[in-house]
Amino acid sequence: MNIAFYNGASGLKAYQHGINAVAHNIANVNSYGYKADKAEFRDLMYTRMDVNPNYNGTREAGTELMNGHGVQLFGLDLQYTQGSFHNTGHPLDFAIAGEGLFAVNRRDRIEYTRNGDFDISVEPDGNYLVAADGAYVLDADYQRIQILYRDEYGPNGELTPTEEIDFDAIAERLGVFSFDNPFGLQKLDGQNFLPTDISGQPFPAFAIGEDGRVVRQYEIYTTSLERSNVSLSQEMSDLIVDQKAYQFSARVVSVADELEQVVNSLRRS
Repeated sequence: MNIAFYNGASGLKAYQHGINAVAHNIANVNSYGYKADKAEFRDLMYTRMDVNPNYNGTREAGTELMNGHGVQLFGLDLQYTQGSFHNTGHPLDFAIAGEGLFAVNRRDRIEYTRNGDFDISVEPDGNYLVAADGAYVLDADYQRIQILYRDEYGPNGELTPTEEIDFDAIAERLGVFSFDNPFGLQKLDGQNFLPTDISGQPFPAFAIGEDGRVVRQYEIYTTSLERSNVSLSQEMSDLIVDQKAYQFSARVVSVADELEQVVNSLRRS
């Protein structure tokens, strides 16, 4: 009976995590740069069942009667796939098509993101490109990106600065970094990531072609943002599966309790 309780209780715990993961994905369906999680389950340890000690037959190797002990959440797999693009019309919105992530300095820690929703921070020593929460956006050398303004020629041919921001120069200066295994990134909040031993360390997202030229592994689209890669139809399907598994696990606990009550009543009689 105890094993039945373990099976049911472990299922309740594991599939609750699965439902939470689906709920978090659905809640972030409109979060730019968000990457979904998918719950991965594994069965728990097996033990050899008791057999008749008077059994004189032989069993082939690997055919022993084994008894499982439930299920556990093995982990949340990062679904690192490209999301669709949304044209915002805002000149400081950037989206990456292909490999790579932007680098931001958030409270003296370098983080990586696909969310290109940027703005300008006006400071005494200049104006800088920042993320929505104020984190500094970095270039390929991990330096803050200062906002540059266009120059124009005066009537006498001299260059004079203007108050018009050079958005093309900003796009060219954005640092885009890649990883050997981006699926191994540590997820902070769905939009921001940290490197791990599994993902490898970041490196600029470009390669050197056969002719010696630098070939970028990405394109940057201006006035656009990358939507989340959450598929509502898939999430609803996963939610139904997890809910049914949760209900069955609860039913196993209930049935095991009823059987335990029957056994106890037989002992008293």
